[in-house]
Amino acid sequence: MKRLIFTLSWLITGGISMPMLAQQRTGDSLLQEATLQSVIQYAIVHQPLVQQAIIDENITNETIKTKLADWYPQLNFNYSYQNNFQLTRSLFPGNPQPVAIGAYNTSAGQFVASQTLFNRDVLLAAKTKGEVRTQSKQNTVKNKIDVTVSVSKAFYDVLATIEQIKVSQQDIVRLESSLKNAEAQYKAGVTDKTDYKRATISLNNAKAALSTNIAVLKSKKEYLKYVMGYPSGNDLNIVYDSLQMEKEVDMDTLQAPNFNNRIEYQQLLTQRKLMEANVRYEKTSFIPTASLSSAYNLNYLNDKLSKLYNNNYPNSYINLTIGVPIFQGGKRTSKIRSAEWSLKRTDWDIKNLQSSVNSEYSQAQANYKSYLANYIALKENMELAQEVYDVIQLQYKNGIKTYLEVITSESDLRTARINYYNALYTVLASKVDVQKSLGQITY
Repeated sequence: MKRLIFTLSWLITGGISMPMLAQQRTGDSLLQEATLQSVIQYAIVHQPLVQQAIIDENITNETIKTKLADWYPQLNFNYSYQNNFQLTRSLFPGNPQPVAIGAYNTSAGQFVASQTLFNRDVLLAAKTKGEVRTQSKQNTVKNKIDVTVSVSKAFYDVLATIEQIKVSQQDIVRLESSLKNAEAQYKAGVTDKTDYKRATISLNNAKAALSTNIAVLKSKKEYLKYVMGYPSGNDLNIVYDSLQMEKEVDMDTLQAPNFNNRIEYQQLLTQRKLMEANVRYEKTSFIPTASLSSAYNLNYLNDKLSKLYNNNYPNSYINLTIGVPIFQGGKRTSKIRSAEWSLKRTDWDIKNLQSSVNSEYSQAQANYKSYLANYIALKENMELAQEVYDVIQLQYKNGIKTYLEVITSESDLRTARINYYNALYTVLASKVDVQKSLGQITY
């Protein structure tokens, strides 16, 4: 089997490239080889949470444009037609009879141009557009990091089950051979039925374990496809190199956490800038608003509809409007104080995150060191169990050891191998947590 493995440490140093993803996929976006790198790349492109975050970025950009559009001159046209089937009548001095006023048909067209001179809402949009875009992008980055961590752990979980299946398959081959030997010795009268029955029991147990692991693998693959955004009806061809992965177990545990590298900290800094802008925005509520507008009106009046548009009686004007806020019951002052309290609260969020980063790193590092020590011990146990099994198997063939000892050594070897592979992928998963706590998973 072709050995391909790209570790997470390679990914976080900028190794992800979209052209490589295209090479790994077929025409209908299915992976030909599901390596760690390719499943992460696939998830970045297809995972709904990531795609929704990217869509949110686009929505944010368009929303900013709509807010900034208010700075530009606005031009509108209005049209109206009115039929006065009963005219208004009025009395005039010297004339005792009411006189009809107006025309039976009127129509008007109005061109209106306006320009905002000062408006605090538009000013806020102009001042904060950069931070708002940054906030949206940071949310996308955070989703990508979370997806990378989830996919990596799910991938390692699948690998652990695959290795258990391989162990069971190899056990079945050995046990079938042992069963044949036990059966031959029984028929030859060398041993009784005990060895033969024990071999049968061990073989049946191995087959049952294999069936269980195959079912478990299916469910774990489905979960991996879920976190990837992969079509559930298609299989994943998992490709990995366990020897290469063993080399990636170690990491520098002397690193100190730097909360500046954490996307959560960067998000809070952006949020603080927006809070500062909000305080300034509330303070501008005492400043008058100003706008300039002008209109050109087309007026048509006639008693006969057919001659309505024969004559135009236009008028036009220009208007400067200044709105001066005088008293609003203390609402503006309360809003300013509320914005200032929100800013202070964000400062405490930042301090809390700084503390939690240290705590999270300490916990992740402690888990990693514990799992690493367990992995090293279990690796040695597996090597010892293999040696013990080989010796006892040889001694059994020479009539020195009983078959019970062979079964016991086989069971110890199977347990040692399963524990080893579980420990390997557990320590790799815990390494991902350490890298996340250090802010080393970046996009």
